[in-house]
Amino acid sequence: MNSKTTGVWFVIAAALLAFIFVFEHYLRPVMAGPAPLLPNLRPAAVTSVQVFPSGAQEISASRTNGGWDLTRPVSYPAQAAAIEALLDALQKLAPAKFSAAELREHTNSETEFGFENPQARFVIAAGDQSWQLNLGKMTAPGDQVYLQVTGVDGAFVADAGWLKFLPRSADEWRDTALVHAGQSDFDWIVLTNNAKGIAIELRRDPTNHLWHMIRPLPARADADRITGALQRLASASVTRFITDDPKADLAAFGLQPADLDLWLGSGTNLVAAIHVGNSPTNDPTQVYAKREGWNTVLTTAGESLAPWRGAPNDFRDSRLFELTAPVAEIEVRGQNNFILRQQGTNDWKIVGEKYAADADTVQLFIKTLASLRIAEFVKTVVTAPDLSAYGLAAPQREIILRSKAGDTNAVITQLSFGAAQTNEVFVRCGGEDFIYAVTTRDFNRLPEADWEFRDLRIWDFKTADVAQIMIHQDGKTLQIAHNGTGKWSLAAGQAIIEDKYIEQTVQMFHDLAAVGWVGPNLTGLEQYGFGTNSLQITFELKNGEKDTVDFGVGVVLPQGQSTMAAVTLDVERCAFLFPPALYQLVSSYLTIPANVP
Repeated sequence: MNSKTTGVWFVIAAALLAFIFVFEHYLRPVMAGPAPLLPNLRPAAVTSVQVFPSGAQEISASRTNGGWDLTRPVSYPAQAAAIEALLDALQKLAPAKFSAAELREHTNSETEFGFENPQARFVIAAGDQSWQLNLGKMTAPGDQVYLQVTGVDGAFVADAGWLKFLPRSADEWRDTALVHAGQSDFDWIVLTNNAKGIAIELRRDPTNHLWHMIRPLPARADADRITGALQRLASASVTRFITDDPKADLAAFGLQPADLDLWLGSGTNLVAAIHVGNSPTNDPTQVYAKREGWNTVLTTAGESLAPWRGAPNDFRDSRLFELTAPVAEIEVRGQNNFILRQQGTNDWKIVGEKYAADADTVQLFIKTLASLRIAEFVKTVVTAPDLSAYGLAAPQREIILRSKAGDTNAVITQLSFGAAQTNEVFVRCGGEDFIYAVTTRDFNRLPEADWEFRDLRIWDFKTADVAQIMIHQDGKTLQIAHNGTGKWSLAAGQAIIEDKYIEQTVQMFHDLAAVGWVGPNLTGLEQYGFGTNSLQITFELKNGEKDTVDFGVGVVLPQGQSTMAAVTLDVERCAFLFPPALYQLVSSYLTIPANVP
């Protein structure tokens, strides 16, 4: 074969490859599948849907303001999702169409396919365009159904899976929610839920979004209760539709007058309203209810509406006060007057004292104050004689929180605590006319003297600076010398020690801090186990300084067992609670064994 012939064959092969490429990518005919049953149907454009089930009432719905409403057989909000699901299924429906030849084989197709008495008829409208669809019989296997479109010749057969979206009654398309708006969609609530008909009005502040009671008295509202009640209301649903008769005897359902009326709005608009009656005799967990603007009586779970029941005080804020700003100064007046003042970011001092305040203790005090709960709403309208009667004319203690140190005008709150009764202490908040009561237990949790805020750090030395340890116990003395890092020894003839445990114990002592203070300059320390025979440990430092701690008896605290201890700080004898973990090491390695002379 010469080169000329080879070139020809090469050109032919290249042309063939080019043809195959063009055919595969551009000329291959598209295999057409079944055409859509309703080719121009667009669910978003549909304005109304009518379903005529065989032997049942017409079910009709219209799109209104972006939602759907039932118009027949009853006027009521509809489930948009259910209607959209049917329309979506019809849009995707692509059935097989009978050919002319196939239809000629069926001499009585109207009867044979079930179009003479269809299972259901559909009328769907989208502006000026509409579609009418007849639902015929099921095929012999039962997995397909015959269909007919008015104005389109022939008949169709399609898979029957889409029939699950077909409503059999209007209730299947009814909206089952009691309220559609979320909690942020409301800024006012009015409710009446007792026989006296006392209206409770709640409004949300547009600036801080906090709820306040307007009626029957101006007061702080319980935001947690309101938020929780709105969340439960948003999830409440209809369990059964009872009647749509506009002439129904509402009194028989406890709806005239209603046991609970709940109105929710935003600005000048009413967003939703629910009227709640009594429970069916055969199911106390359910209640009858009626949505404002609709004649329908329905049932819903009583639990979802339970938070809205109660007296006005049940909707008031149970916190003693509202902490609206960071605290920079705390002034306490009473048997012990003192001021705690913030220095820097998180340091605090006790004004007039040479020792610092413990920042964690101060923060715990603020947290405890902010968490105080009202045990009783004692008096709403307060007169001067009331202040004397409740011990508030001359309070036993006042606590003032300020947002700016040294600024008497920067008051966050002023709490005045008055007389105590069996289990309560009366209290009043500055800027409010009410008298409350807190439990005696909560009141007793509040520190009342400046020493309770003293810095918990007792001393701070380096282990390497310790020259020796002197232990006194039961009239005996034990001397432990420090001979270098990890090296400790006893005087001749005394017990054997384990260096590494002594080292570990001293390392924990170097920054000794109290669990909590018991009090300064306590008298009668013997009752706490302190005496000439009690355990005493002295750390003698190389610079001549001596740090001594005495141990008393164990005490039981809410967080567990602790031990009383005492030190001298700034010539003051101070008792404190010793760290339990460190005391375990002390008991094991820094006590005098019984066999030591």
